Amino acid sequence: MMPTLVLASTSPYRRELLARLGLPFAVANPQTDESPLPGESPEALALRLSEAKARAVADTYPDALIIGSDQVATVDGKIYGKPGDHQRAVAQLRELSGKTVNFFTGLCLYNSRSGRSQVQGVPTLVSFRQLGDLEIENYLRREPAYNCAGSAKSEGLGIALLSSLQGDDPNALVGLPLIALCDMLREEGVAIL
Repeated sequence: MMPTLVLASTSPYRRELLARLGLPFAVANPQTDESPLPGESPEALALRLSEAKARAVADTYPDALIIGSDQVATVDGKIYGKPGDHQRAVAQLRELSGKTVNFFTGLCLYNSRSGRSQVQGVPTLVSFRQLGDLEIENYLRREPAYNCAGSAKSEGLGIALLSSLQGDDPNALVGLPLIALCDMLREEGVAIL
């Protein structure tokens, strides 16, 4: 019998992606401090937080495969988080106009019974077109992407703001690298098909 599969995330985007695999799963809020450590690289932050999120719910699910994921968006070492409101989203899109952003997604599959962690990072390079103020305003009026790092939803209208995407898994950009996750699940003996 397959152990319980748990998504340690309240993200509706991650929930929707995981549902694509057709496996039953529970959702848990990991309650994790997401502050970076002094001198921690953005990539190390995403990897550490993906594992911390998975381990944060292990006491509640002692016999489960727990999925943790975290994403950091960076340009030249500067981290771009979720803007939270219209004004910050406009400022973020102005700053990202014409630039290439590294969306680095950390993924962890933690077996709470055995204590085994599989952790992997999946980068996606996203190039934004040169964006004018009217275009930015029109976009945010139609798709207020205030809860998305980079202020654009590539799976929605935000794709019109981009000139190119480079990565191994388009799902990683949305927040849950399904190709890597399927590999990890198979390592734990989970039959997906």
